[in-house]
Amino acid sequence: MSHARRYPPLDSLLASRAVRRLVALLLAAGIGLLSPPARAYRPFDGTDGDVAELGAFELELGPTHWYRQGGQSYVIAPATVLNFGIVKDTELVIDFEDFIAVGPLDGRPRAALLNTDVLVKHIFREGILQGKTGLSIAVEAGPLTPEINGTDSFGASANVLLSYRWDWGTVHFNEWPMYSREHNLDLYSGVIVEGPHEWVVRPVSEVYVEKEFNAVQTASLLVGAIWNVKDSFQVDLAVRGARVGDENATEVRFGFTWSIPMWHPAEAPMNPAPMVR
Repeated sequence: MSHARRYPPLDSLLASRAVRRLVALLLAAGIGLLSPPARAYRPFDGTDGDVAELGAFELELGPTHWYRQGGQSYVIAPATVLNFGIVKDTELVIDFEDFIAVGPLDGRPRAALLNTDVLVKHIFREGILQGKTGLSIAVEAGPLTPEINGTDSFGASANVLLSYRWDWGTVHFNEWPMYSREHNLDLYSGVIVEGPHEWVVRPVSEVYVEKEFNAVQTASLLVGAIWNVKDSFQVDLAVRGARVGDENATEVRFGFTWSIPMWHPAEAPMNPAPMVR
């Protein structure tokens, strides 16, 4: 999940190198393991009313995004979300994006680790996304952490999520108040629409409006597709256009979601079969 991008005045390459090492280790750790269904949620800024399975690790990785705003271009390499199914109906979420400036710096940092946070997401009502009936309702909340070469302070976030699925598609509502790192009230309201869940390749879209008081307002539209390669692995491609304050922004996103089992929850003992008399 990401918000209005920030480009502070310092310079460091540590973020880029550290993130690449971390991603390489995570990918290597998962090779050869049997994987549960992938439930993480690329390529959107918002999310859905579901979580990773208990004992599963889900990697949402955008190896390379291209982003341009106000005449300045960036490669986001990578855009990363780490999801850990820590208890039933609950996951731990860690987000970060490694921005690398392209072209003349003009006072920009060459690299910055932005949009960092550590969140907990819990399902408060199991619904259609969990194989039951009715709305799936979840809340994702936690601190926005200090950025590297960004805003060096904390904020807070609490996203209320409503999801429902029909034969023709799935809709997810995000109502997302935040206390920004600049210590402003920030309100985000977004809707994600997916095509039929059974399709191997399904079209997707997202529209949102985000208003940070005493700062800028962002209006964004994303369109793309998700390819369900197999239950545990999905590939996505999307383009996004936005108006950020008085500037236009464009982004191309390409990535994947991979679900990897980290441990197997203890199974409940089976009840003995009744005796036949």
